[in-house]
Amino acid sequence: MAAAPELDDDPGRDHLARRLQVLDARVRRVIAARRAGDPQPDDPFRGLYLSDETLDWLADRPADLAWQPDELALVVAAERDADAAEATGRQVRLRRLAQAFGLAAVDVELLLVALLPEVDARFEPLIGYLNDDVTRRRASVGLALQLCGLAAASGTARARLSPASPLVAGGLVVVEDLERSFLGRSLRVPDRVVAHLLGDDTPEPDVVELLAPVPPQVPLPGVDRLAGAVRSGQHLVCVRDILGGPGRAFAAGALADAGFGVLAVDLDRLVVTAEPRATVRRVVREARLTGSGIVAEVLSADDPGTQSVLRLLGQAPVPVLLVMRATWDSSWSRGTPLLVEAPAFLPDQRADLWRSALRGSDEASLAATTPFVLSPDGVARAADSARRQASFEQADLRADHLRRGARLQNAAGLERLARRVEPGVGWDDLVLPPLVLGQLREIAVRARHRERVLGEWRMRPGGGRGRGVTALFAGDSGTGKTMSAEVIAADLGLDMYSVDLATVVDKYVGETEKNLERIFNEAAGVNGVLLFDEADAIFGKRSEVKDAHDRYANIESAYLLQRMESFDGLAILATNLRANLDEAFTRRLDIIVDFPNPDVARRRALWDRCLGTVLPRDDDVDLEFCADAFDVTGGSIRSIAVTAAYLAADSDGEITMPLLMDAVQREYRKLGRLLLPGQFAPHPR
Repeated sequence: MAAAPELDDDPGRDHLARRLQVLDARVRRVIAARRAGDPQPDDPFRGLYLSDETLDWLADRPADLAWQPDELALVVAAERDADAAEATGRQVRLRRLAQAFGLAAVDVELLLVALLPEVDARFEPLIGYLNDDVTRRRASVGLALQLCGLAAASGTARARLSPASPLVAGGLVVVEDLERSFLGRSLRVPDRVVAHLLGDDTPEPDVVELLAPVPPQVPLPGVDRLAGAVRSGQHLVCVRDILGGPGRAFAAGALADAGFGVLAVDLDRLVVTAEPRATVRRVVREARLTGSGIVAEVLSADDPGTQSVLRLLGQAPVPVLLVMRATWDSSWSRGTPLLVEAPAFLPDQRADLWRSALRGSDEASLAATTPFVLSPDGVARAADSARRQASFEQADLRADHLRRGARLQNAAGLERLARRVEPGVGWDDLVLPPLVLGQLREIAVRARHRERVLGEWRMRPGGGRGRGVTALFAGDSGTGKTMSAEVIAADLGLDMYSVDLATVVDKYVGETEKNLERIFNEAAGVNGVLLFDEADAIFGKRSEVKDAHDRYANIESAYLLQRMESFDGLAILATNLRANLDEAFTRRLDIIVDFPNPDVARRRALWDRCLGTVLPRDDDVDLEFCADAFDVTGGSIRSIAVTAAYLAADSDGEITMPLLMDAVQREYRKLGRLLLPGQFAPHPR
C-alpha cells in the first residue's frame, strides 16, 4: 500500500502532504472495503469482462463514502498547523490557491484527489484498480466524488466539476474523455498547477513567449490613487497614454502598490497565437497562481482578433490594466472599465531614468538622449543596448552608443512604408546662407525641447493638437532641401525616413488617406525625421468644387490638415513649388525655410566640397571659373562632380578641366538647358 508522499518541511508543501495523507487513508479504506466484498479481487482480466458475481456485487456496492472521525481529525490538525504558519507570515500555497480561485472546501478535496497520481506514481495502479480498469490511472469524476464523500447523483456535487465550476473554468482541473459518461470521465491537474503547489513558479513556455519586460519603477503622480482603486476591486482599467508616455510603468507601479505582482503581456503576440482563447485562459491562470495583475499595451484595436482578446481579458477575475492610445469601445467588455489618463513623463524624469540606467556616464553623453521621446521601459532597453555596444567595441560608453541604442527602439513597421536613411552628413557639409542655417538650427532646437515646451509647459493646449514639429523646405531642385533634413536628423541622432510617394498616392478614392494614416500611425512609434519629398503632390491646394473629383481631392487635403496638426513627431515637407501648397498648411507649420539658388561664392564652395579631397585633381582645375560661368544648384554640381569622377576613373587619370567641362555639358543636356559656344572659354572642352 502506498504511503503519503513526502515533500519537505516547507509549511505550504507540508500542509499539502498532510492533506494528501488524508486521501491516502481514504484510498486505503476504499480498497480494503472493495477487496473484502469483491468476488474476484485478483482477476487479471479486470475491466475486460464482467462475471455474474461481479455484476451483483457492483449493484449492491455503496455509492458514496462517508468521512470517518480519524480522517476529519487529520484534516483539522493540518489546517490548525497551516493557521499557525500563516500567522508567522509564511505562505501556504494550497490555501492561497483556494482563495485566489474562489474554491470551496469540497473543491479543494476534489483537486487533491485529481492531484494524487501527479505527485506519487504509486497511486496510479491503485486508482486503476478503483476505476475497474488498470489502464485508466487518473481518478474519474465518479471516483473523485466517492472519495470526497459526495453522492454521484447529486446535482450540486456534480456541478463542482462542470465547465463553469471554479476548478474547471479556472484551469486547475481538466476533465478529459468527454465521449464517456460524466462519471466515467478522467480528471487531470495541469503540470503548471502541480508545479505551483510543489513550490515551482516557472511559467509555462508558451506563456513565457508572451511576456514582455516589466517596466522600471518610476515615481509618478496618481499611482497611489490607481492602486487604491485596484485594491478595492476595480479589475478592468484603461490607461490612456501617448507616444513615449509612462503608461506601462504607471500601470505596473499601481499594481505593485496594491500588493499584486506584475504580469506584463505582449498583446500583439497573444493575438496571433494558434488558439488565442485558450492562451488567454493560461495567462489569466498564471496571474491568479502568482497573485499578479496583467498589464498589456494595446497599440491598435482595429482587427477583430484583438477585440476578441480584449473581451476575454475584460472578464478576467484578476486586475487587468490596458495601456492604449485608442478610445475604449464599450463593446469590448460587459462591465465598465475605469478610464485613467497616464501622467506626463517629464523630460527631467526621463533624464533621471537615463542617469539611473547609465551610472557613471558623463552629462555630455546623456545630453545626446534629449531628442528621443522614449517610455521608461524604452529607456531601460536603450541603455542596455548602448552598454552592450560599448562592451562589444571594448570602449567607454559614448554619445553615439546611446543614440544607437535609442534608435534600436524604433518600430520596424515604418520601414515598409518609407525608406530609412541613416544620416551621414553634418552641419559642415551644408553651404547655405546664414539665415537659412539659423532656421535649420531652430528646427533642431524645437525638436530637442518640444517635450518641455509643448508637454511640460503646455504651450499648445486643446484642440487635439499634437506635440510635433513640422517644417516646410521650399526651393528649386538641388538647393539642399533633402540634405538639410538629413543634417537635422544627424544633429538629433535620429534616423530619417523618406516617404515614397509611390506608396502613398492611389487613384482610388480614400486610399491615399488610408496610406497616409498608416504612415502617421507607424511614425508615432518612431523617434525619427519623417521627410515628405515633393510634398505638393499630396499637400496641394483645395479648389472650387466643380465635380466629384474636386470634392474628393478637397477631402484628402482637409484630412491632411487635421492629421498634420495632431502629429507628435518631427515632419519635414519639401517642395519645389511652394505656391502649389494650400495656404492652410502654412499656418500649421512651425517653420518655413526658403532655399535660394547659390550665388557665385557659394557655388565656388560647393564645387570644392563636391570634388572632395580624395579624388585626384589636376593643377589646371579652375573652380573660380566653374562657379562664375555655370549658374547651377548644389545638386547639379554634385552630379557633375560624380560624372567627372567616372570619366577620370575610366581614363585611369585625374580630374582635369576638359573632363570637368565634358561633365558640365552632359549635365546641361540632362537639364535641357542651352550652352552658349563661348561659355567654356578660356577652358574649351
